[in-house]
Amino acid sequence: MTTTKRVSATRSEIEQTRARDPDASGYVERDGVSVFWEGYGDGKQTILFLPTWEIVHSRIWRFQIPYFSRHFRVVTFDPRGNGRSDRPRDVHAYDRRQFAYDAVAALDAASVERAVVVSWCGGSEEVILAAEFPERVSALVAIAPNLLLTQDLEQQAGFSFDDVLDTDEGWAKSNRHYWLRDWPEYVEFFFSRVFTEPHSTKQIEDSVGWGLETDPETILRGLDGDWENDPERALALCARVQCPTLVLQGTADAIVGPERGAAVAAAVPNARLVTLEGCGHGVPARDPVRSAPRSRG
Repeated sequence: MTTTKRVSATRSEIEQTRARDPDASGYVERDGVSVFWEGYGDGKQTILFLPTWEIVHSRIWRFQIPYFSRHFRVVTFDPRGNGRSDRPRDVHAYDRRQFAYDAVAALDAASVERAVVVSWCGGSEEVILAAEFPERVSALVAIAPNLLLTQDLEQQAGFSFDDVLDTDEGWAKSNRHYWLRDWPEYVEFFFSRVFTEPHSTKQIEDSVGWGLETDPETILRGLDGDWENDPERALALCARVQCPTLVLQGTADAIVGPERGAAVAAAVPNARLVTLEGCGHGVPARDPVRSAPRSRG
């Protein structure tokens, strides 16, 4: 069951650093979980910027929102687990399918029938949305997709996520027990690899702050949910995507690896791949100008 509550954005609710205030905002509630959404602009075409992994919330799109809302209508929402959305305690509330359903509910709340969907580091929710709700998705832009069609750098490191390890070096920090022991240190480590480009201090600091708005227990529930991201299911979902699809992949991506985007583009019928030379994983926040013209397509 889905219910919606529309609220007007008040000055006290808006961060002073925003270049563009939302024109509308509210909550959608699905099965007892409230998800916060925002709408900007009044263009004829809508762009839905999907949330990524719940380690950050919708402010990760803060560079895109002011520009695109001049020309389009823009909708964003905070993922369950961070921002102003709920942090449910049920593991299956974080199944990636639930994030896709939240996207549909946010579009309904914003009175949007159809949108260009833009994802960053999507873990299957973007292809679930495009494959199973084709009438709602006019095109898909997948930036640094996280569909597990190739080994990422964390997997190549070979450390167990669930076992107690005898080291905390490098990717050994991506470990259930380490997260519970020192979440702030992991968040700093992770975002230092998301933004590999020189002079990324601001992007790292912002993202660390957003990561500390949630907690390791919530993040672990998210990872323990069903991601539908094993190669067999990911490939099956990709094959069902029929809308025009653009994949953007940085050549210096230190999270999913530079080969991941090409593998996703090959799995989606008629998808187009654009390679961003020298870009790391955090393209929307680190290189918004370079990626923006291509995202408009």
